[in-house]
Amino acid sequence: MTAAAMRDYVELAKPRITTLVVFTCASGLWLAPGRLPARTVLFTLVGTVLIVAAANVLNMYLERDSDALMKRTMNRPLPAGRMDPQVALRFGLALAAVSVPLLTFAVGPLPGLLASVALVSYVLLYTPLKRYTAAALLVGAVPGAIPPLIGWTAATERLDLPGVLLFAVMFLWQVPHFLAITLFRREEYARAGLVVQPNEPGGEREARRNIVRYTVALVAVSLLFVPLGIGRGFYFATALLSGLLFLGYGIRGLRADAGERWARNEFLFSLGYLTILFAVLMLDHGPRG
Repeated sequence: MTAAAMRDYVELAKPRITTLVVFTCASGLWLAPGRLPARTVLFTLVGTVLIVAAANVLNMYLERDSDALMKRTMNRPLPAGRMDPQVALRFGLALAAVSVPLLTFAVGPLPGLLASVALVSYVLLYTPLKRYTAAALLVGAVPGAIPPLIGWTAATERLDLPGVLLFAVMFLWQVPHFLAITLFRREEYARAGLVVQPNEPGGEREARRNIVRYTVALVAVSLLFVPLGIGRGFYFATALLSGLLFLGYGIRGLRADAGERWARNEFLFSLGYLTILFAVLMLDHGPRG
């Protein structure tokens, strides 16, 4: 296999997205009570990498036609014609066939079940729904929020409130994050035949309002780790300050003069906010028990 072909396989897995997702999975492992064997940590992270890669590859296979109509995606391996779609399909199915049993039998049945739900809902629900309704965003936010819960259940073998809160933070965060993207790429989505809220009648204003609404909920939920004993004082101060800054910038989007530049900055702000929130939570967590 040539270096160029290898790069195409890696690109199919969307490495930047996969890295962020695995970081959130690792947070679930780190925050869970007790000490974990290195084997469990390794298999959980590897299995999560593979399941996320499988979902991304199969998503690219299904969206290869619409990807060809969007500037930011037209140079991907499939729309650019560098890879046979059937090769990509087999690659994605192979990743799924390895990752689900790995998580199920080497880590635990609950992480394996959660990974299966994430894969199926992302590929078979979220991906086709994007062509019909803007509500697909909320459907897609479910598999996107599962990885930290995979990490938590890998460590605890059960669903606990802190793990559910990790899921909730990721779910709520994805709404302002993705809506910001749709605001500055609305024309590309329309050209590709994908339905996003800013392209609906009155949708741009409502999308900006939803950014504020979901950010308010996100900040409130992020603070609940403190009364549960997962986060401590430094985390509380950081979550509150960064949350208020994130919310304040989101509110700026309600102004009539907030245009594409604001939306791009909101997108970047969302990435920085999530990284800081999870990093500080991992650094300033309560006793594991």
